[in-house]
Amino acid sequence: MVAWSVTRYDVIKKLLTDDRVSRDPRQHWPAWYNGEIPPDWPLVSWVAVTSAFTSYGSERARLRNLIAKAFTARRTAAMRPRIEEIVAGLLAGLEAAPAGEPVDLRADYAYRLPTEVICELFGVPGHLRAETMRVIDAALDTSATPEEAQANVEGMYAAMRAIADYRSEHPGDDMTSGLLAARDDESGSRLSQEELISTLILMIGAGAETAVNLIAKATHALLTHPEQRLLLESGKATWDDVIEETLRAEGPISHMPMRFAVEDIDLGEGVLIRKGDPILVAFAAAGRDPGLHGDSAGTFDLTREDKEHLAFGHGVHYCLGAPLARLEAAVALPALFERFPGMRLAVPPQELVPQVSFIANGHQELPVLLR
Repeated sequence: MVAWSVTRYDVIKKLLTDDRVSRDPRQHWPAWYNGEIPPDWPLVSWVAVTSAFTSYGSERARLRNLIAKAFTARRTAAMRPRIEEIVAGLLAGLEAAPAGEPVDLRADYAYRLPTEVICELFGVPGHLRAETMRVIDAALDTSATPEEAQANVEGMYAAMRAIADYRSEHPGDDMTSGLLAARDDESGSRLSQEELISTLILMIGAGAETAVNLIAKATHALLTHPEQRLLLESGKATWDDVIEETLRAEGPISHMPMRFAVEDIDLGEGVLIRKGDPILVAFAAAGRDPGLHGDSAGTFDLTREDKEHLAFGHGVHYCLGAPLARLEAAVALPALFERFPGMRLAVPPQELVPQVSFIANGHQELPVLLR
């Protein structure tokens, strides 16, 4: 299967606000609705779901409105004390590591904070958390074999059904319980079971991985750019600068499957996306576009005046969890560097191994020496 990869900032922004671009394969991808995509296709879990993530027009608006009622700004802001508490506990755990031994900061800090936050936010009970995150992580591995991909999809749906079933029997002050009770004011309809499961896949998966890579990539950037870290320590740059420049230069999501052309789209310069063609938007590339940021687009620079990026998307599918990801990074990063001011990488930067994914932009591990 061949898809367009769109990497230029101006073209991405144009397509993300164009009604001729859809995320609904059931309406706008002939290969899907004609049955040409097998159930063991490695990216099937990103397309088969029925949520605001993969809907179009009024249906997308209905599903997004239902999510928005549970994912409020007030609920996000109210998470700060709990985020601070989790961060304190994780830092204490790192402090207890034997002196001189490397720790994997991705696994033991950057990963644990967002996953714990999102599990609490959605009311994932303790006995289901390990399996929930296992299937989410598996979906990001775009090197999976067809057999692995099919097993991953089945495991993901089973994990999300288990969460929904548990919260149906044990409702609480969490987003899954809220989604179970959500109603659309205009139509009186609620999320179907399929829509609920798909929404959990979207929100728990996107809500964790984006923040994981934001925290890890920001840490990596500061450890590999000591001159930028000095700007931060001297007050010439802020933690907001760190977060936004990381989002620009190292967007946590590289590509996001999938979009489809509702009709022919002429982009000029001899480029024509045909009706039904699949489209991959390269969000991480947008911030590094020399057409937007000039010759220094590939340079991590906290003093950059314009840090424009599309790391959280744009238009009708802009990420609802963006404020939460920024909040987690705003708490986690300064606390980490304040606790361990002598922290440094435990291996040469070139030895770090990227995630096996063209969706997520991160490292498999981030080994550091804390002192």
